[in-house]
Amino acid sequence: MGTALDALKAHLAEIHNLAMVNWLLQWDQNTHMPPDGSPARAAQQSTIQRLRHELLVSDATARLLEQAAQEVDLEDFDSDDASLIRVARRDYDDASVLPSAFVAEYTTATTTAFDIWRKAKADNDWSAFMPALQRILDLKLHEAELRGYEDHVYDAFLGGWEHGLTTRQVQALFDSEKPALVELIKAVSEQQDRVDDSFLHQPFDVDTQRALARFAAEAFSVDFGAWADLAEAPHPFCLQIATGDIRITTRYNPTFFNPGFYATLHETGHGLHGRGFAPEIDGTYLSDMDAGSMAVAESQSRTWENLVGRSRAYWEWMLPQVQTFFPQQFAGVEADAMYRAVNKARPQFIRVEADELTYNLHIMLRMEIELEMVTGALPLKAVPEAWAAKFQAYFGITPPDDAQGALQDVHWSSGGIGMFVGYALGNMLAVQYYNAALRAHPSIPDQIARGDFSTLHGWLRDHIYRPGRKYTADELTRRVTGESLQTRDHVAYLEAKFKDVYAL
Repeated sequence: MGTALDALKAHLAEIHNLAMVNWLLQWDQNTHMPPDGSPARAAQQSTIQRLRHELLVSDATARLLEQAAQEVDLEDFDSDDASLIRVARRDYDDASVLPSAFVAEYTTATTTAFDIWRKAKADNDWSAFMPALQRILDLKLHEAELRGYEDHVYDAFLGGWEHGLTTRQVQALFDSEKPALVELIKAVSEQQDRVDDSFLHQPFDVDTQRALARFAAEAFSVDFGAWADLAEAPHPFCLQIATGDIRITTRYNPTFFNPGFYATLHETGHGLHGRGFAPEIDGTYLSDMDAGSMAVAESQSRTWENLVGRSRAYWEWMLPQVQTFFPQQFAGVEADAMYRAVNKARPQFIRVEADELTYNLHIMLRMEIELEMVTGALPLKAVPEAWAAKFQAYFGITPPDDAQGALQDVHWSSGGIGMFVGYALGNMLAVQYYNAALRAHPSIPDQIARGDFSTLHGWLRDHIYRPGRKYTADELTRRVTGESLQTRDHVAYLEAKFKDVYAL
């Protein structure tokens, strides 16, 4: 006879497996599914999510949690078993307020909305997407009512991505960082001619870009025996089905080097995170990367995309490699020029192509829009106009169309209201974690300049990856850095970097 803890683990593993099946369906929808498959896919994912929800909120879950808690020292906060019970109990409490019929309806709405969004974006037609988004927003507002909230309705949206995070806390962080960003952006904008990135804007054969993307990923220790080969998606993403099954996607621009290259580094960072979970929790309820902290997950993609991939040390090693793929385009380009070019900071419309300096302003804009959407202050038909006005106020430029404005991101079609905040917090956490790694291993930049990423990867694996979703973002950050999330490190990093890039 097994223990109650064993029975709980087996029960939760079934719930976890259903989540992974749902991710596989989503992967296929984004990469290979024909457009006419959308209605059937919505029904399939609705069934999977309903079954998963019913299993999670069942009497069996409640009984096994109670029985297992009698067998485990719950005071041992760091243990896998205590963490499993703590996290599963929290999820059980959160999910129990939602009827299964609501979960099925919500899944159908979001799955259907994806293809509507994809076509609306291609057609530059906000009005075509608006009914689907209104349905999702209505469901999300109903979910907020079911869950309840103490201060602001947006707290209920944030809680799905960052446990315990409040609107007030995010606004305080943004208010702390925004003045420094605005001042530095102003200084940089007055010296744009000091950085030339024209050689990044020329024809780049897409097949060669694919080969380079694979090389860049493998340099970060990607083993394509455990990773699906790079697929293409309208909005790049990564899914971790298991530590031995990592799915990353990218997209390429035939006349601009950055999008394909840096989307690959970004999603590789996510994949390294999911690949690095401790073997003891692989396949368990603690090993779903996407069910943990959005900010922590994003910190890892931004670490490899920016702190490594946009560093001077990286380009000292990487430029000669890139020149073997594109000898004509990068003939005569030196590492310092490449470093400055990939860090050129200027306002642009597309968030995923934004530089490090302006990126968080994109997130602040989206949060302002979402706050007005969820409180009813901004009707959906007015979102494109409000987006354009805020963009002009933030960046001094106005999107020429909705595809480069309010329709550019996939997130609202999947119900990801509140999700964007994690991108900005992830940028902050990336620097905090990287600084902790440098304190432990000051030689990391020198190793990167030789194409050796093993020390950094090992430190991240041991401190960030292995726990899976055992800890909230705040709990993990306190363990790794000795303090909570703060903006000080991120602002100092940006000031030092862009004063260097622009010789300010």
